[in-house]
Amino acid sequence: MCDLDTQQDVDAFLTGKGDMTRRRFGKLTAAVGLAMLLPPVANAQDVVESDVDVATADGMADCYFVHPATGRHPAIIVWPDILGLRPAFRAMGKRLAQSGYSVLVVHPFYRNARSPVVPEGASFGDPETRNIVLPMARNLNAATHFTDARAAVAFLDAQASVDTARGIGTTGYCMGGPMVMRTVAAVPERLRAGATFHGGGMATDAVDSPHLLIPQTKSAMLHCVAENDDATDPAAKETLRAAYAAANLAAEIEVYVGTLHGWCPPDSAVYNEAAAEKAWSRMLNLFSTALA
Repeated sequence: MCDLDTQQDVDAFLTGKGDMTRRRFGKLTAAVGLAMLLPPVANAQDVVESDVDVATADGMADCYFVHPATGRHPAIIVWPDILGLRPAFRAMGKRLAQSGYSVLVVHPFYRNARSPVVPEGASFGDPETRNIVLPMARNLNAATHFTDARAAVAFLDAQASVDTARGIGTTGYCMGGPMVMRTVAAVPERLRAGATFHGGGMATDAVDSPHLLIPQTKSAMLHCVAENDDATDPAAKETLRAAYAAANLAAEIEVYVGTLHGWCPPDSAVYNEAAAEKAWSRMLNLFSTALA
């Protein structure tokens, strides 16, 4: 997940891009509009958007809820990366809803502050940004992942736009990777699919490593791995493959060649549209199959 080692790769990439600095990229995305950076959704459904407060064991989590304007649909929980709930993840959540899902994008740092916790265009590469988000990220752990996941499921199952006869899916980016794996374990009777994108810390030597929960889950999984993350820890993907095979669970695990940690959100300085669209299409395929 986001750390100074992966940030060195990002800095080296940006240095090679000349004047496309982090700050200039941030200003560019803000000026253009994040929704305009994402390809349009074929046969997009009309959606309803709202800011909601979700009751959790530790207070009220401010979240973004978006769903098709009519009907009942499978629910999706989205766990953002280390910069939290912000316009980029609202745009991604809306795009997913336009494909026919009731989507809750969680603000993971609600215990410290309401979203957004960083200004639009902020980058983890800037020390002032890291000084804001790292203490908040360190306040989260396996226990908070479980309680927040259960709260999100309870909220969704109470919504008229959610089809509770169908399973729930979840996605996570960067630090959201372990959150996805703990979500599918927290409420296994409801979760049927999980997808992670440049996630980290999912298969470690720790006693509470997320991969140890796989036997307790029932979800089909997708793990889209950044090339530089894999270079740092090439054994992680093999540990995951072995654990899913032992549990007889379907799992697609792929290293996306030419990508750097953080390549999926459209406000990332290392956003790779071609690779991000491939990963997005694999996620939609997973959800259409596992949540049918």
